Amino acid sequence: MTANGAYRGIFPIAPTAFLEDGALDPQSQRRVLDCMIDQGVDGICILANYSEQFLLSDAERDSLQTLCLEHVAGRVPVIVTCSHFSTDIAVTRARRAEAAGASMIMMMPPYHGALLRADDEGVFEHFAGLAGAIDIPIMIQDAPLSGVALPVALLARIARELPRVSYFKIEVPGTAKKLRALIAAAGDAIDGPFDGEEGITLLADLDAGATGTMTSALMPELLRPVVELHLAGRRDEAAALYAKLLPMINFENRQCGLAACKTVMAEGGVITSDSVRHPLRPLPPETRQELLRMAAELDVLALRWGH
Repeated sequence: MTANGAYRGIFPIAPTAFLEDGALDPQSQRRVLDCMIDQGVDGICILANYSEQFLLSDAERDSLQTLCLEHVAGRVPVIVTCSHFSTDIAVTRARRAEAAGASMIMMMPPYHGALLRADDEGVFEHFAGLAGAIDIPIMIQDAPLSGVALPVALLARIARELPRVSYFKIEVPGTAKKLRALIAAAGDAIDGPFDGEEGITLLADLDAGATGTMTSALMPELLRPVVELHLAGRRDEAAALYAKLLPMINFENRQCGLAACKTVMAEGGVITSDSVRHPLRPLPPETRQELLRMAAELDVLALRWGH
């Protein structure tokens, strides 16, 4: 956190722990959160896409939100993802998250399927409704998954006219270019330019002005120093460390997806099972073997945390 109270650093996504039969695993979920805090994270994001939020019922969302916020108990800030196509439902989710102790809300723009989405004015009104309903910061997630184009001019307008919306997680093709343009257009109205995608473009995004990243929880203890070194003006050291981690980042991002973190955490005794919910599938044996080999080579904390 900066002197003016802005959040910065690494805020990884907490995976959702399931038992082999697909039911929620509360005990493992608590261990996930404890492991992440031991990884030295600056904050935690829950109920995001890498948390398999699209496979959770509303009741399960509420249960996980309560469990996570009560168990973290203020040890680090928690960002709660509250995305929904309906503005009213998104507002209700955001209010519940704030009342439960969330430090920030993350939202994707309103979309449903491949073709049903809001226009620019609808996106603005969606976030205006949220900004008027809660008293904590809001982060916009700008990701290809939504299929919604968010022009720099629109994001800058939101930042300038809706001060509550002051964080932006950009993870689109050409993230660094968009971050640079957004910072130039909105300036001090932005408290937190973040990137995502497991940090696969992290160095370029830090060069463009990012002050935070939202990776998976696979190895944040190794990625956090990259951010800290860069923000401290020690770019060459940050680049050298990042180069050592990039093969693992690339393998996670391109070969594994959200199952990578769960696989490593299961092997390391953090969670009971690395199950993902159908129709998602576990990693193929060959991919799993290579992932664990790379994690062991880097001495990833999650791989030994529970032993």
